[in-house]
Amino acid sequence: MSVMDDAVVSNRLAAAPRRTELAAFLKARRARVTPEDVGMAPGLRRRTPGLRREEVAQLAGVGVTWYTWLEQGRPINASEQVLSAIARTLKLDGAETRHLFTLAGLQPALPVMDSCPLNPEMQTILDALSPLPASITSARYDILRWNAAYEALFPGVTRAETGRHNTMWSTATIPECCNAFVNRAEELPRMVAVLRSGYGQHVGEPYWEDFIRDLIGASAEFARLWAQQDVAAHSTRHKIFRHAAVGEVRMSATNLTSMGMPEGRLVVYTPEDEESRQRIAWLMANPGLPVVDHTH
Repeated sequence: MSVMDDAVVSNRLAAAPRRTELAAFLKARRARVTPEDVGMAPGLRRRTPGLRREEVAQLAGVGVTWYTWLEQGRPINASEQVLSAIARTLKLDGAETRHLFTLAGLQPALPVMDSCPLNPEMQTILDALSPLPASITSARYDILRWNAAYEALFPGVTRAETGRHNTMWSTATIPECCNAFVNRAEELPRMVAVLRSGYGQHVGEPYWEDFIRDLIGASAEFARLWAQQDVAAHSTRHKIFRHAAVGEVRMSATNLTSMGMPEGRLVVYTPEDEESRQRIAWLMANPGLPVVDHTH
């Protein structure tokens, strides 16, 4: 077999998991849209929630057989125009539409963040941001770099005994009763949705697939949220943390991107009140506290 033949076979094998993910995503989004949402009569005897396949095909202006094959994960091609029509029909938002296009192979996959060396100046920037906690985070929520303020506030991540410097892992696997993330129930579903958006670029890659499989095995809650196929983009979030030494700290988490880090984010935490600012300052003035909190 020639090198070209090997490449063709490799591409086909890599595309199979992506088609499976595309099929699951379309089914989940279709189930979310009711006939009333698209101006149709509800009808009778609907066995499953949401629109029927033939209704999606009709509204998007595509053939029923073609759409059925797309939702079954068969190896067929879809144009940008057709995918845009399906996205409109399924009421997808911006993040969901980008995810749909990525799974359909109409967007180039970005390089894996963890294989991209970080510019040394990034640590200098992080250190200059103190006393604001800040970190460099990958699309998988791996914490790649951090500053002293971040380590003071989140020692459970930076000194993780499991070796996983990963905020998704700590947020999802530590029970709510013992988790330092106070508004975890509100934020975890969105974190999982953002993770799935990043996963769309890496479907079938062992490094990602192993991580997702391990998370599903470690957290029934994550498994449930992952199965919902929700997708979201990064945004500034309100987060409340509980540190055993100082109590609650209220923060706004702002995500910034850099041209030099295609999938990396600079995450900066800004105190939302004076009390939170003072508590971070106290933690920084008293380094080396025992690791008693478990998550960011």
